[in-house]
Amino acid sequence: MPRYTVHVRGEWLAVPCRDAQLTVGWLGREAVRRYIKNKPDNGGFASADDVRFLVRRCKGLGLLDNEDPLEVALEDNEFVEVVIEGDAMSPDFIPSQPEGVYLYSKYREPEKYIALDGDSLTTEDLVNLGNGHYKIKLTPTAEKKVQKSREVIDSIVRENTVVYGITTGFGKFARTVIPINKLEELQVNLVRSHSSGVGKPLIPERCRMLLALRINVLAKGYSGISLETLKQVIEVFNASCLPYVPEKGTVGASGDLAPLSHLALGLIGEGKMWSPKSGWADAKYVLEAHGLKPVVLKPKEGLALINGTQMITSLGCEAVERASAIARQADIVAALTLEVLKGTTKAFDTDIHAVRPHPGQIEVAFRFRSLLDSDHHPSEIAESHRFCDRVQDAYTLRCCPQIHGVVNDTIAFVKNIITTEINSATDNPMVFANRGETISGGNFHGEYPAKALDYLAIGVHELAAISERRIERLCNPSLSELPAFLVAEGGLNSGFMIAHCTAAALVSENKALCHPSSVDSLSTSAATEDHVSMGGWAARKALRVIEHVEQVLAIELLAACQGIEFLRPLKTTTPLEKVYDLVRSVVRFGK
Repeated sequence: MPRYTVHVRGEWLAVPCRDAQLTVGWLGREAVRRYIKNKPDNGGFASADDVRFLVRRCKGLGLLDNEDPLEVALEDNEFVEVVIEGDAMSPDFIPSQPEGVYLYSKYREPEKYIALDGDSLTTEDLVNLGNGHYKIKLTPTAEKKVQKSREVIDSIVRENTVVYGITTGFGKFARTVIPINKLEELQVNLVRSHSSGVGKPLIPERCRMLLALRINVLAKGYSGISLETLKQVIEVFNASCLPYVPEKGTVGASGDLAPLSHLALGLIGEGKMWSPKSGWADAKYVLEAHGLKPVVLKPKEGLALINGTQMITSLGCEAVERASAIARQADIVAALTLEVLKGTTKAFDTDIHAVRPHPGQIEVAFRFRSLLDSDHHPSEIAESHRFCDRVQDAYTLRCCPQIHGVVNDTIAFVKNIITTEINSATDNPMVFANRGETISGGNFHGEYPAKALDYLAIGVHELAAISERRIERLCNPSLSELPAFLVAEGGLNSGFMIAHCTAAALVSENKALCHPSSVDSLSTSAATEDHVSMGGWAARKALRVIEHVEQVLAIELLAACQGIEFLRPLKTTTPLEKVYDLVRSVVRFGK
């Protein structure tokens, strides 16, 4: 007998259908009837017959015709949503799909796998896992390590040994011994009580990254999770069933407890969960729709799922990869601006940078030489002012290798820390199978990624700060040979006047966001956790800073392409002309 999962006003209802010839309208009416039946006040309706509604798929939000037979319109166990006419969506309502639903409606299950061993994951790999490009499997070596680690836990339980987090309470309750018949209940209670984050849920890509990274850490074999449970978690990831994980609530020690607890809550079939097939629904329904069963936690497994720095570090991986991309793009955009402002290439001479050999500085200077006027790539614009009397350019042009260079070196430094962190065991207690014992320590403390991501935000921000100053030079006729605000009919058209204001506003916001969150610490858990990293905020604000940098550089790129129009018919170098052509393929010249 077909069954459908129907979303009505924030509640999920399982509606069986005895006759597939019944219509979509019948399904909507039956779901509303069941919703009203469960409400003391009938949900504000006299009867289901009084309710006007639309029915749409959760996947893709496509509207359905109420007269279509269910066997034609829907698949068995499909998720649909009843939208009641006149309803105002409450601010805390969880929509059936996250923003950008049109992207997720095109989701295709990946065919390729990444084999995780806990030791060799890269930041690029994790971002690709987040983007849904790969499924996960364990290496045979990882499976053996996980099994040996679990044997230690099973021995502790059999012998009724007192060990933190396995046979005792947590935090302030570490001295409270738990009876053996309540050890599984202890783990479930831990997950439920610690699922106390707030804020918007992580977008699917970030939740995938978080789940994948936790799997990688568990694969190291120091957490004590059973291989059976770990394989269940991998199946959930491979089906793209993603728990509701609020973005706020971690202080970054003892690990990212709140977000990882929400992650674990979905795995045990509680709370909300999202998949491309279902949209947001109760976790138990989403798992069932994908042929999966909720995880039943064994002793230590709740703690194994929630103790670590994976929220900070997974967001840090995205930040590092986006920072690397925008740093490369910043050199290209700045080179185009230098051409438009008729700057000189002399400041990028090899010998200048050889005597101050910072790797980032040398790399940026090389990139500028590759893009700007040379025997290989001549520039008509550069040739037009070759014999001008200008000796040197403003710092925002001349000092790009020194300023952009240290950003590159900062990114490399942070990437090294993040790469180490994503392949680190961050549990407590740690299970050492070779010694047959558990040891309590502090690997869960997020100070390393927190400090690194604060540093990343400060470093990458400089790309926006210098870019905004170049935009000023492009727009200000007293600083260039271009018309005011890059428009021919000034006054009638304001050109890039307010685009520059937007850049200035973003740079100003970044100045506040660059204040390090990791300089703060608040004692928690009744002073048991008396120093914390605040790494969650470090990661989230680093991403906001990088987003602002991307936006400011986009404004500069548009302004430089606008400025080059006033130098036509002269051409710049071949590489920069290709950049111009790419921009013009999506943005036309503003007259």
